[in-house]
Amino acid sequence: MDRFDNIPEVALAWHKAGKGAALATVVETWGSAPRRIGSQLAINSAGEIEGSVSGGCVEGAVILEAIEAIESGKQMLLEYGVSDGDAFAVGLACGGTIRILVEPVGSVLPVAVLEDLVAARAARAAVAVVSDLNTGARELVRGGFDERFRMDRSGFEAGEQVFVAIHNPPLRMIVVGAVHIAQALVPMARIAGFDPVLIEPRGAFGSQARFPGEQILDDWPDEAVAKLGLDARTALVLLTHDPKLDDPALEQALAADCFYIGALGSTRTHAKRVERLGAAGFTAAQIGRIHGPVGLDIGAANPAEIAVSILSQVVGVLRGATP
Repeated sequence: MDRFDNIPEVALAWHKAGKGAALATVVETWGSAPRRIGSQLAINSAGEIEGSVSGGCVEGAVILEAIEAIESGKQMLLEYGVSDGDAFAVGLACGGTIRILVEPVGSVLPVAVLEDLVAARAARAAVAVVSDLNTGARELVRGGFDERFRMDRSGFEAGEQVFVAIHNPPLRMIVVGAVHIAQALVPMARIAGFDPVLIEPRGAFGSQARFPGEQILDDWPDEAVAKLGLDARTALVLLTHDPKLDDPALEQALAADCFYIGALGSTRTHAKRVERLGAAGFTAAQIGRIHGPVGLDIGAANPAEIAVSILSQVVGVLRGATP
C-alpha cells in the first residue's frame, strides 16, 4: 500500500450492511502500472467503490466484473492491457498489463478473515492475507514473509498459485524539536509516505504558523512518546540538541521496537550522549541503535539538505540498505 487506507474496512461494512462486497487486488503487473501490486479496490453490488487498482484506466470494467462475482460467489482473475493513451491520461509514460484478483466477501474471502484483518490494522499490527487460488483457502498470518513485510511488497509465492497481500501499518515519523530542520523534514516525510508527528513543548517553536496543518504535540517528549507509542513502523528523530528534551524520549525508544532512532548533534555531542545512556543502565547494543550524528554523510550544508540526509537514512534503514 502506498498509504494507509480504509478499503478492507469499507468492504466489511458494506457486507455487514447487506450491500454485498468484493475486494479487487492488483496481483501482477507488466510494463508501466498506475498502481503497485497489492493495491485494492472495494466494490459493492450497487457499484459503489473505494480505492483504486489502475488510477482510472480499467476501473469501469473491474466494477462490472466484481458485481458479477458478488452475484455468482466466485473469485475472478482478470487481466487487462492499458494502452499508451490511457496510461498517459493518469500520468504514465507508457502502457502495460495488470492482473486483478476479485474476491467476493463471504463466499470467497471469509468474513472472519476480513474481520481479523480490520482488527489487526486498527491495532497497527503487520499482517498478510494469504490466498491460495488453487484450493480457495484464505488465511491471515502475522509472520513468515520477512522480506515482503520489510519491503511492503505483496506478490505471488509458489508460482502463481499463492498470493500474499501485505498489510503493514502506516509508516510514522515522530520528530522531537520544531527547529529549522524539522520545517523541511516534516513535509518531505509526508511526501515519502510517512505520517509525521511533531513534538515541541516550547510554544514559540511549535506553532501552526511555522508548521501549517501539521500535528503538533506540546507535551514533554517522554510524555508525548508514551502517548503515541513506538512500534516497528515508527521512526523517532530527535532534533532539539538538548539532553533535557532528547534523553527522556531516547530512553523510551531504546526500550521499544521502533525501526529507526536518530539524534542530532556532533560526534562529541553523541559521545556524551552515549556516556549518559550507559550510566543510565543501557547496554552498548541498545545504544548502538542510535544514529548519531543523525543522517547520512552527504556533506549537507543547510537545514533542507540535512533533512534530505535524515530522510534518506530513515528509508535506507527501513528497506535494509543502510545499517
